[in-house]
Amino acid sequence: MDTPWLDRRQLRAWIRLRGVLELLPGVLDAQLRRDAGLTEFEYYSLAMLSEASGRTLRMTELARQTNATLPRLSHVVSRLEARGLVERFPCPQDRRATNVRLTEAGWAAVKDAAPGHVATVRDHVIDALTDEQVDQLAAIGAALLVRLDPTGSMAATYTRYDGPDPEGGERAAD
Repeated sequence: MDTPWLDRRQLRAWIRLRGVLELLPGVLDAQLRRDAGLTEFEYYSLAMLSEASGRTLRMTELARQTNATLPRLSHVVSRLEARGLVERFPCPQDRRATNVRLTEAGWAAVKDAAPGHVATVRDHVIDALTDEQVDQLAAIGAALLVRLDPTGSMAATYTRYDGPDPEGGERAAD
């Protein structure tokens, strides 16, 4: 079978995307660690809780939204719980399930961390692009996600800002 090698134009696009995938997580993580004492994954988990009804989710739902395994998420939630940022409790609808809720201290941590995180995202991604390129980036992301998530299991997470902004304002947490 002949391998359909990437041509120069395709290699240029792939290697640049690969560079972004390698460098951006470290930039986001370093800023959050320095300014908020949180890893990027901890911040993202807290942000997902901050947007949930009652700032509460089942552990399985938080794992789905963050694309984490339950063991990884459990470890991270234990660290956040030890810091008083979240609390776990049995799910009232299903006693076999565990819920995790953002505490007032966790909500304060998200609100305190959000401005620096948004500034970093703006500085390294959004402000580097024209408005047209931002729209293109969203379209490129959507095209790739169709292939990366063919069942749409995470679609609710990455399409939650599709459509017009009902509040007419900016999102603070992520």
